[in-house]
Amino acid sequence: MKDYPFTRILVANRGEIACRVIRAIREMGLTSIAVHHAVEASARHVREADEAVEITGDTPVAAHLDIPQLIAVASTTGAQAIHPGYGFVSENAGFARAVAEAGLVFIGPDADTIALMGDKISARTFAEAHGVPVAPSVLPTDDLDAFAEAAAQIGFPLLIKASAGGGGKGMSIVREASSLRDAARLAASEAKRYFGDGRVYAELYVERPRHIEVQVLGDGQGRVLHLHERECSVQRRFQKIVEEAPSSNLSPDVAAEICASAVRLAEAAKYRNAGTVEFILGQDGRFFFLEMNTRLQVEHPVTEMITGIDLVKAQIDVAAGRGLPCPQGEIGRNGHSIECRICAENADQDFRPETGRIDFLHVPEAPWLRFEHALDQGQRVTADFDPMLAKLVVHGADRAQAIDRAIGALGELSILGVTTNVDYLARVLDNAAFRAADIHTGFLQEQAEALLPPPMDDAATDRALIAAALGFRDFRRMIFDVPPLQAAIGYWRN
Repeated sequence: MKDYPFTRILVANRGEIACRVIRAIREMGLTSIAVHHAVEASARHVREADEAVEITGDTPVAAHLDIPQLIAVASTTGAQAIHPGYGFVSENAGFARAVAEAGLVFIGPDADTIALMGDKISARTFAEAHGVPVAPSVLPTDDLDAFAEAAAQIGFPLLIKASAGGGGKGMSIVREASSLRDAARLAASEAKRYFGDGRVYAELYVERPRHIEVQVLGDGQGRVLHLHERECSVQRRFQKIVEEAPSSNLSPDVAAEICASAVRLAEAAKYRNAGTVEFILGQDGRFFFLEMNTRLQVEHPVTEMITGIDLVKAQIDVAAGRGLPCPQGEIGRNGHSIECRICAENADQDFRPETGRIDFLHVPEAPWLRFEHALDQGQRVTADFDPMLAKLVVHGADRAQAIDRAIGALGELSILGVTTNVDYLARVLDNAAFRAADIHTGFLQEQAEALLPPPMDDAATDRALIAAALGFRDFRRMIFDVPPLQAAIGYWRN
């Protein structure tokens, strides 16, 4: 398109988010370029892109993390911009810097902002300096005894966190002074192993907290919009599996304060592109800054569902210098949306990751439903990548309708050949406490017994096996199709 400074975009990612970004690029009349390791040469994101290039590495993940190789692919294919999706190099300041140094447009914030917000200590210090509430905390020190003594003065429980961490790594809850030093050592060791940075800090742990986040869009000149808040409290091992927009049971005043705090932080940082400011909300109504994710979030579709704003297209527009999509006053909030993360895992075995082959796939369809995925029947699900397979997103006039629609859609969804959390998610949504919006980050542990699968008698087992068998195309053909010889003979009998 003539009014864009770039027309060819390299999508430096894979799977469902790559497909999501490629779809937006295609709808904008631009050209998408995919990357893939050899093991995913026939993957859906490769087929849907206008062009695709193979990347190499010791492992598939290593290939997707190879910054020089990604820049080289962009150069050889004539890409003028790079969209990182989420995960992999999306929050890597070095990657954003390398993109800019190569004369390319990074569809995301600048490298300095990623570095500032990627370090949780510098981020919380910045937030506090700009009037955003932060929990009482102790910053790291080489003197473990001094760190433990200062942390104990805050009071218990405490949360030990990795400065450069995320996804629950390098994180632990400490409830008494006697276990503080050991917890700090363990957290530092885990942080060093996962992030190459062993710094940890301690902050007051809020009991039964809710996890509230605010979607922001900035133009890089100090103008920032918020697209309302999301509820992300339903988590297992500090990782979200159900998200909602807007938040449930949140007073308008508190929601407004949280959104204003998010905007204030992003404005101070002169934030550019899409980002998410996350908060912990206590039962007493106090909220504290948690972190800022300088990328598109996995759960961005629920915000799109209630606002009608396509966040990926908005990202591309901002990166192209076309500004923000509309004034703050025009960003409405329509109905309620829920997202369920479909993962290859066994929820009844401590969410153990699963592998296998997708022997049968049936995706529900409805005007109020989005199924974001990159799955194919016959595809192998391996341990090479994250266990999240897809996202089922629904919209309803209100939260009750959204819950019912999500449960119904999960019931229609069929993924055979690999164990998933589909049935577990349906039980979560149908849980009485969830329906009442009595949720917090420890909800799944608190409701663990209530979320167990119901016992299955012999008749129910038979019905399940028959249904599964009928789902296989070859089985149906063998049972129901008329063999050619008999068809030729017709009704003749010997």
